[in-house]
Amino acid sequence: MQPMTELDADSLREYYRKFAQLEATGSSPTYAAWATGVAEDDEIITLLLDLPKPKRQANLLFAAARHLGAGEGDYPTLRTWLLEHWELTRDLMLARSTQTNEAGRCAVLLPALARIEGPISLIEVGASAGLCLYPDRYSYTYTTESGPRALHPEDGPSTVELACEMTNATPPERIPDVAWRAGIDLNPIDIADDDQQEWLRSLVWPEHGLRRDRLSAAAALVSADPPRLVPGDLLETVESVLAEAPAQTQKVVFHSAVLAYVEPAEREGFAALMRSRDDVVWISNEGGRVLPDIGAQLDREPDGRFVLAVSGEAIALTGPHGQSFEGLR
Repeated sequence: MQPMTELDADSLREYYRKFAQLEATGSSPTYAAWATGVAEDDEIITLLLDLPKPKRQANLLFAAARHLGAGEGDYPTLRTWLLEHWELTRDLMLARSTQTNEAGRCAVLLPALARIEGPISLIEVGASAGLCLYPDRYSYTYTTESGPRALHPEDGPSTVELACEMTNATPPERIPDVAWRAGIDLNPIDIADDDQQEWLRSLVWPEHGLRRDRLSAAAALVSADPPRLVPGDLLETVESVLAEAPAQTQKVVFHSAVLAYVEPAEREGFAALMRSRDDVVWISNEGGRVLPDIGAQLDREPDGRFVLAVSGEAIALTGPHGQSFEGLR
């Protein structure tokens, strides 16, 4: 076990407290209680500190435990289970990552994509199984002050239906023409593989049954026509994938809830690369503090929402699972 400092432990405790307060409260009572429990549990904190820093995340710990059969009970029950099954849990956490693939996020990406003229080549970094690479195959319902507005693919309503509350913005009027699509991920997920699909289901929070149903529907749609998924680091791989995009298409690079898991130096290097490519539309959908230059454009705290930006310009605050869109300009 590597030597730990009290500062390490305090930092991890504070992370779990913030996860409970800012992310889980109001969205998952189970995870709020679990994270609060971990934050006050010296024995579990010590076990987590023996993992590499990126592997100490609450989402990863809780998904691994549920995936292995911990159930969804109270924190004392989880604690007992973790202490009895720590080696199994640890091994799974080291082998897997938080590759949540939320197709619902396409509902908040679509307003940005619909602005782009002509056929597009769509490239997602941190693509997981690639479910967000199919915004043109899903149906949408945007609820505004004037009522709901539905939008469907050209060939009719989709088996995947996404709902989004929209304020201070006008719903998109068209589905983008996606001529080509590809994704990049350190460990791409094969959505047709039952075990990998089950891991994605474990990453969905306990109370989010609608999201699990949506995952199943999107997985069935995408597995019938799988995307090209390239294994690799986003900064090292994105330019070679961009070079594959067909001529006469607008290249679009996007990511959602990905850069928070990337080291700050690499994150800034990727942002700088995107800003330097005037032939690329860059769409980011990340936490307010993940890309400081974008977060600095806000006049208020995002309150747990993401910031949607197009080529570095913040245009909306969005629900983490695509459930809401508040226009900024």
